Formats: sequence, C-alpha cells, structure tokens
Amino acid sequence: MNNQDQLKTQRKKIDEIDEKILDLLKERNSVSRDVVKKKIESQLPIFVATRELEKTRAFRKKAESRNLDPDWAEDFLRMIMASSRASQSNETFPRATRDPKHILFVGGEGGMGTLYRSIANRSNHHTYSIDKGNWYELEAIAPKIDIAIVTVPINVTENVIERLSAKLKPETILADFTSNKEKPLSAMIKHHSGPVLGLHPMHGPDVPNLSKQLMVVCPAREAEKSQWFIEQCKLWGMRIVEAEPEKHDDVMHLVQGLRHYVALLHGSFMKVHDLKPKDMLDYSSPIYRAELMMTGRIFAQDAELYADIVFANKERRELLLRFFKHHQQLARMVEADDKKGFVKEFEEVTDFFGSFAIQALEESGYLINRLADRFS
Repeated sequence: MNNQDQLKTQRKKIDEIDEKILDLLKERNSVSRDVVKKKIESQLPIFVATRELEKTRAFRKKAESRNLDPDWAEDFLRMIMASSRASQSNETFPRATRDPKHILFVGGEGGMGTLYRSIANRSNHHTYSIDKGNWYELEAIAPKIDIAIVTVPINVTENVIERLSAKLKPETILADFTSNKEKPLSAMIKHHSGPVLGLHPMHGPDVPNLSKQLMVVCPAREAEKSQWFIEQCKLWGMRIVEAEPEKHDDVMHLVQGLRHYVALLHGSFMKVHDLKPKDMLDYSSPIYRAELMMTGRIFAQDAELYADIVFANKERRELLLRFFKHHQQLARMVEADDKKGFVKEFEEVTDFFGSFAIQALEESGYLINRLADRFS
C-alpha cells in the first residue's frame, strides 16, 4: 500500500466533515434570513455593532476552549457574518419613518445614486431620479419631495444646487453626497431657504449593501428636520460620524487628493519605465502586491472622477504643491547619499506616528497574510 492509499480513510472523513460544515452554513443562513425579517418587522437596524462584538468575543472564547486558534475562529465567523449581510442585499430593509418619504436623487443614474435609490426602494420609500436627460421632469416632481440629494460630479455640484434650489419647496431637505463639504454646503445655504444637510458616504457604488459602511454627516440648517434620514442610514446598518465641514475637508485633502495623486505618480513612473504590473507581481512581496492592487484599482475607474477629486479646490492644489516641495527636500538626501539624514527623518516620523505604527503593523499584517493566502 503506497502513502496515498494510507490517507484515503482520513481524506474521506475530512470530505464528510466539510459536507457537514456546508450543511450547517446553509442552515445558519436560513436562520439569519428569519432574523432579518424580524428586524424589518420591528424596525431594527440590519447591523448592530455591539451585538457583533459580543458574538465575536464569545466565539473566540469557545474556540480557545476547543484548542482552536481564536484569531482564525474570529476570521471564520466574520466571513460568515459578512456573507449573511451580503445575502441581505436582496431583502427589504427597515424604514425609519411611519409613512414612506419621497426621496429625489439628482444624478440618480450614476453609481451612488443608483445604489441609494435601490436601498431606499427596499425600505419602501418613494424614489425619483433626475439627470441630464429628464431635467424637465423636475418641476412636476418637486412639490412632493421630502429630501433632494445631489449626487453629481464635484465640478458641477454648485451649478446643479443653484438650478435645483429654484424648484424646491422651502420644507424640502436639500442634501449632497459630495466628497467636499464647505463649498457645497455654502451653496445650498445660499440658494435654499429650508433644511440643509451635508453627507459624504465613505464607500464606492460597488458595495452589496450599506451595512458597516461609514456616512459622514455635516448638519447645516434645521438639523432636527433631517434626523429621520440619519436614523434611516442607521437602520441600513451604517456607521454615522458627525463632522465640521472645515475639518472634514482638511482630512479629505490627504485621504483623497494626496493619495490619488501619489497613485498617479506611482502608475505613471511604471508606465515610463515599462514596468508592467503583471511582471512585477512575479517578484512582489505580499505588501507590495497589496500596494500595487490599491494603485491598480484606481486606474480601473473613471479618470474624470479622480481629476475632479485631485483638483477639487484651491486648498487641495496648494496642499499638493507643498507636498512637492517637501518631496524635493527629501530628494536632496538621495542626491547627497545622506543615509544619516534618512535615518533621522525616519525616526522623527516614527515618533510622530507613535502607537499608531503598532496598530498599522498589526492591521496591515493581517491584510497581507490574507491576501497572500488567497491569491498567491
């Protein structure tokens, strides 16, 4: 009997166990769907962070009691819960108000407008879409609108706000999804006399549902009248962070403007030197693979969208210019072969990052290990 034959019994047993696991997962998914239905009937949020945290902690302890790796067990549980949330994308969602609201999405045929219209429809709200091709319908729709959300590109947002405001009744909430907040909010306050709400969904249009996604909220005028929409976001499972427009935009200059420009720099340098991504993967460490995938992800999307983000306003462009000057200062260390200067700067940045560097090491290590395991 060869070595492979000796393993037949154990392999057959493993296959049988795997079948049982799949059957249990199917059963769990069925129960989860029943839970979702109960939540909808009771108007409860789809995602409750405290419940998930309690569940995860308990699961880790149970894994330890069985001599299983608790980190692995948590990953397994989170994948199951994520799958359950994804399956909810085809279900009805709870509604924050007794009666359905009339929600207008301006730019509603775009990615974000389409996503939120779909989710709002599943909460049994009445939704409408206005875009270039049917702007003429706005006058008939406007009198019944409870909230109008502007979801158009940054470079036309203020013009659209001005045109839209002229048609809205004073009681309508005027809101926007723009990634900048100061100027759109100023435009809404200037042109609309009613409630004004700044919103920034911190995700793309390709998510299966809104559970665990972040919505940044900037209340501007008559905030209490917009509270129902914020509660609706919570019922969709979203995390809510309230921010001042100025603080939000300062952070976004770095999170979006600088990050996307650095991605262009990275990709452009690869193009000039004919460093093809697929060739580079053959020689990439897991961490560089992750960086390359994040860069490549950007170039799979619309150039105009990213141009609007990078060139969004004067403040963002000025920050980029300061970044270039700082880059030139650091480049002089390379020109001078100044290794000591590099080490000094590195250590100063290490002190600046403080304990966050440890957190970053832990979280990035997790991502890198999972990426390597899945795609290597």
